[in-house]
Amino acid sequence: MANDSHLIDITSHDTYVERVPHEVFARMRAESPVAWTEEADGGRGFWSLTKYEDVLFASRHAELFSSRFGIRMEDMDAEETEARRTMMEMDSPEHTRLRRLVSRPFTPRVVADYEEVVRNLAREVIANLGARTEFDFVQHVARELPMKMLGRLLGLPDNDLDWLVSRGDALIGNTDPDFTDYVVDQTDTSDYRLLPFRSPVALELFEYAQIALEERRMVPTSDVLTALIEPNREGDSLDDMTLKNFFTLMVAAGNDTTRYTTTAGAQIFIERPEIFAALATMDDAQRKTLVDEVLRWSTTTMHFRRTVVEETELRGQTLRKGDKVVLWYVSANFDEEQFDRPNEFLAERTPNDHVAFGLHSAHLCLGAHLARLELRVMFEEMAKAWSSIESAGPAERFRSNFISGTKRLPVHVTWR
Repeated sequence: MANDSHLIDITSHDTYVERVPHEVFARMRAESPVAWTEEADGGRGFWSLTKYEDVLFASRHAELFSSRFGIRMEDMDAEETEARRTMMEMDSPEHTRLRRLVSRPFTPRVVADYEEVVRNLAREVIANLGARTEFDFVQHVARELPMKMLGRLLGLPDNDLDWLVSRGDALIGNTDPDFTDYVVDQTDTSDYRLLPFRSPVALELFEYAQIALEERRMVPTSDVLTALIEPNREGDSLDDMTLKNFFTLMVAAGNDTTRYTTTAGAQIFIERPEIFAALATMDDAQRKTLVDEVLRWSTTTMHFRRTVVEETELRGQTLRKGDKVVLWYVSANFDEEQFDRPNEFLAERTPNDHVAFGLHSAHLCLGAHLARLELRVMFEEMAKAWSSIESAGPAERFRSNFISGTKRLPVHVTWR
């Protein structure tokens, strides 16, 4: 199914400003689950995978569907692809090697030890509101916790965090004029095509990262950056460019996705006050179940792309070598064949085998365990502090076909 005139253009960033067009994805799942999709901006088009089973298959078979040619819809030449590569644009064994080197601070066992730090930071975020009953939830709550935790992990000064996160926003938000002056589909960004997200902001983050790395080489500390500099037991280590790319990825992706998922949770609590009221009496397992449903429901990262490396057939369609394939997580997480009543938010949903975080693949989000912890703890602390949370004005969504999120959410809270 190409993007016919009677269908919403799922490639357009403007499509997602109002909402995610779930009805379009539902129709694609039913009528053409492996659909050829034209790109309005002149791109060469791609195959859309919208069924859970197919997204899972492509995620697990890198020998057919490769990450190394890019994970975004955009076409890149070989020079751009190489210059902008991060761990996300790698296949095994290269991906496995790098992941082994950077994953030590993010394992479930290590992340479990962060809970006290996360809880203290969440309480600090809420305490900083003072007695205010009306505020922008995104700016004053959802943005704050992952930003502060990022600072603790990387050993960065508190005074630098707001600037760093604003730089990360400019990268992830390269399609939204609220976040950058270099909107990729509205301005000429060809001068920056060899930089992450085609943004000059990447140079600022590279420079900051280089200084931080040099400081830790002179005076090692106990933070993640120091850990990443040190060789592993086999003597393997990361070069500076890889370290700077990883730093930039952490600043950008490590903050935004958790922010928008936390905000999605607040929106659910506004629409379903009985769930917010029940939070205070839920046990740990129930809260973890709730967090997973928020992750499924929000699907903050809506897609990743792969490239066909060996001709293959899927649901009667021939996918040829070099074809782009977009894995629509935002559709897979609402697949009727995988989830009972997918269009309903069920706080007690179990099982909930969603594909948020790129679960069930080698590219599982490195920060998945930390994000879950931050979400659970923040929701718990919100329920302790407030007896209710209500809308105080219209929400504004992020302009992006890649990240689904609300960038402004005016709320009214009642303090306990």
